[in-house]
Amino acid sequence: MRNETFVMEFILLGFSVFDETRLCLFLIIATIYMVTIAANVFIIILIKTERRLHKPMYFFIGGLSFLEIWYPSATVPRLLWALLTKDRSISVVGCMAQFYFHFSFGATENFILAIMAYDRFVAVCNPLQYLLIMSSDVCAKLLLASWFSGFFIIIIICSQFFSLSFCAHNEIDHYYCDFAPLVKLSCSDTSNVEKLFFSAACFIILGCFAVIIVSYICIIRTTAKFPSGDRHKTFSTCASHLVVVLLFYSTSIFMFVRPRAGNLLHLNKIVSVFPSIVTPLLNPVIYTLRNQEVKAAMKKAVKRIRL
Repeated sequence: MRNETFVMEFILLGFSVFDETRLCLFLIIATIYMVTIAANVFIIILIKTERRLHKPMYFFIGGLSFLEIWYPSATVPRLLWALLTKDRSISVVGCMAQFYFHFSFGATENFILAIMAYDRFVAVCNPLQYLLIMSSDVCAKLLLASWFSGFFIIIIICSQFFSLSFCAHNEIDHYYCDFAPLVKLSCSDTSNVEKLFFSAACFIILGCFAVIIVSYICIIRTTAKFPSGDRHKTFSTCASHLVVVLLFYSTSIFMFVRPRAGNLLHLNKIVSVFPSIVTPLLNPVIYTLRNQEVKAAMKKAVKRIRL
């Protein structure tokens, strides 16, 4: 038996910046966050109100935009509060809740991106039965299944993670309650929960990424038989999704698909800014700028507002 002082709250170290830089960083992140929420809400409203966008592809884009409202909201408001007030403390319950929702939203995004790749595969490789296969009922069930799967898998991890004990040290070298820095602070045996988290990360990230790769291999093989004009048109409908996939998976694979973070915890904190803060803003921009139907619907909506 040994005396232990159990942690009642954690300290999120965040970013080490001077007071002048802190205010500037607060304004930048707050602006990005507000624009992100507004842009994704606008995309959802546009898809809902414009009949020409009532297609499976745009249904999933709307679902992704809805997710991108909540994904940054799990971490960014707490970061903004810390930058504004210098209050870096967070309760153990609050930390665990932030951990659960952040990773649940992240897992859900993996599933949605995989479903969107499957949607493009059906549209290109089986166009005559596209609307039959991807009916509104099927699309709704796929979207609900992605949310259920994301939240359910993280519950399994949390059931093991919440049993860990935290004592003495309580400083988390991050701006939110991430897995690796929390495990580093634990005074319990973390080997089992680390194996579980790594296995889940490989299953979700690499599994969904494999579905995306296979879908696009089939798309490339099918479009190789098309005339050059049709081939260009087909790839233009897939380009936005590919850009989003590259942005999301390049950072996710780096952060989570490795056995141990080791000395890369500080680098993880910097890289995590992209999927948590930057990507939710870029997604609606990418889908807007690269999609002619969305751009046409936007122009129509602007004209309607002016009138």
